[in-house]
Amino acid sequence: MTDRIRISVDAMGGDNGPRIVLHGAQLALRERKNTSYIFHGRQEELGPLLEEFAELKPVSTIRHSDNVIAMDEKPSQALRKGRGNSSMWAALQSVKDGEADVCISGGNTGALMAMATMCLRPIEGISRPGIAAIWPTLRSDIIVLDVGATIGADAQQLVDFSILGAALARALFDDEQPVVGLLNVGTEEVKGLDSIREAARLLSVASGAGFRYHGFVEGDDIGKGTVDVVVTEGFVGNIALKTAEGTARQVGSYVRNALKANFLSRVGALLAGQALDALRRKLDPRTVNGGVFLGLNGIVIKSHGGTDEIGYKSALGLAYEMARSRLIDKIDEGLRQFPVKPATPVENQPEAKPA
Repeated sequence: MTDRIRISVDAMGGDNGPRIVLHGAQLALRERKNTSYIFHGRQEELGPLLEEFAELKPVSTIRHSDNVIAMDEKPSQALRKGRGNSSMWAALQSVKDGEADVCISGGNTGALMAMATMCLRPIEGISRPGIAAIWPTLRSDIIVLDVGATIGADAQQLVDFSILGAALARALFDDEQPVVGLLNVGTEEVKGLDSIREAARLLSVASGAGFRYHGFVEGDDIGKGTVDVVVTEGFVGNIALKTAEGTARQVGSYVRNALKANFLSRVGALLAGQALDALRRKLDPRTVNGGVFLGLNGIVIKSHGGTDEIGYKSALGLAYEMARSRLIDKIDEGLRQFPVKPATPVENQPEAKPA
């Protein structure tokens, strides 16, 4: 990897159009100067927009793509329609061809996972990719996966997610022995589905191979930051993620309403200005925007489709850090320490489900 981080962007993906994508990229560039961008999408839209962002233009290239994957398209339909000539596929192809270090899209999650799996292929030894989220806690940021790539998971897939999550923790937190926990309905060994208990057995045996296995964790352990990596399957993980985001907005609304309740509340808010600003940042989901697709031969970041330029800046910052910290190399190191079953061929895997 060169000193300059090259980011390939599906500029058409998302709910709010390419303007917020380019605006977010300019904001991200101000914090990380050694970045260049390849924006994939319709030239007639992206060209005039790029002229509006003077700082971004010198480090950016536009690659024209006719097709845009709709947010409501099924993954199989998106593959048939967009393989080879959509902005999403082209953004992934730039990573495969070595033109970029990382790909980012705010588009259809299921379509992006299906295309990324087809284009970049799973890493040998990983049965199925997962999506990891960076999660703020009372202690520090942690990693939770899978948050929507796979509905259901057997014991081996939960082990795979543990290896992938530990590798991401080593890359992001510079921790050579991150602590991994399995999300369960209780911490007792006898609780949970057979797949979770079998995964616990395998992880207990392998503890020390690039991570330390903590045991079972419950839902409240996520917010406490009990472990560095929380592992679950995509159905549960996605519900947990959306619940946390909704709760953050709910609490934020309660705080804003309380501070406006009367004159004394408004005076108190003025006096506590810095503390309240810090609280607002903690409760703002945009500051931790971006899910990492793990287990592929390339780095892919999924931004929330409905975010604004602040959220997109956060996702681009995450993309930068993943590329800079050699995430793929760290996953390879984890696999060498903890060999797993050969990967299931992509053709035999169920279709990826949208988050």
